[in-house]
Amino acid sequence: MPQPKELDPYTNPRAFYGCELRRLREAAGLSQEQLGERVFCSGSYIGQFESANRRPQIDMSRVFDQLFGSGEHLERLCRLAGKSKVADYFADAAELEQRATVINEFAPMVIPGMLQTPAYARALTKSVQRFAPNEVVEQHVTTRMERAQLLTGSDRPLFWAILHEASLRVTLGGPVAMHDQLMHLVEMARTHPHIILQVLPFSGGAHPFLNTMVSLMQFADAPPVVYTEGSYTGQLVDEPALVADFQSSYDLARAVALSPEASLALIESAAKEHAADEHRT
Repeated sequence: MPQPKELDPYTNPRAFYGCELRRLREAAGLSQEQLGERVFCSGSYIGQFESANRRPQIDMSRVFDQLFGSGEHLERLCRLAGKSKVADYFADAAELEQRATVINEFAPMVIPGMLQTPAYARALTKSVQRFAPNEVVEQHVTTRMERAQLLTGSDRPLFWAILHEASLRVTLGGPVAMHDQLMHLVEMARTHPHIILQVLPFSGGAHPFLNTMVSLMQFADAPPVVYTEGSYTGQLVDEPALVADFQSSYDLARAVALSPEASLALIESAAKEHAADEHRT
């Protein structure tokens, strides 16, 4: 269980929140496990807040304040610590990505965010937020490109993505943007051994993940978690039995998918088809 003995409260707002939560808990004479029992979560979950490894939650902060009689102290710190460049529902997952040693993703309809080109990310953002001003769209694109740096940084994780064939065929941004996006996938997989891509072809049939983007993350010092995402919503799953179910389904998808080399060949073929579409227009 995380023990934030060396946590500097002045490092950032989240560290301050963690130290304040720990201070209030210890003043109440409660262990992490005991506090967890009172707010209906595990002691290790409390430890993640105290060690600043997990973004604090508004609802839980209110419960803490009620339990400790601390007014709105933790709620206010939570609002300060919870600011993020990404959507609120994705903020926790985005931070966990930075600590993951292995990331396994399943992408049913669109290319995974960390493998997107700027043109593709821009087209996708505009399709999701049709009435957003250009500066908001460009901020989303910039943030996504910043996330992508994780795959080429010194602490890069093993990144294994299974793309459904539909994600290669749905045109976003026009044929040129799609061609460049798919060739970017091929280049990334062929120049970075820690990036493995597979394609689940249409012939693979039905699969539990067909309507849901799924990311399974493993860590050196914490249990694995799963992040699932749909339109305008996302959810972190850390219950061990459910995480195991997601892993089993991912393993089945990996077994049905094309081999990495055959997958890259299909991606290249799809890129050429998009290029041909451009010439016909």
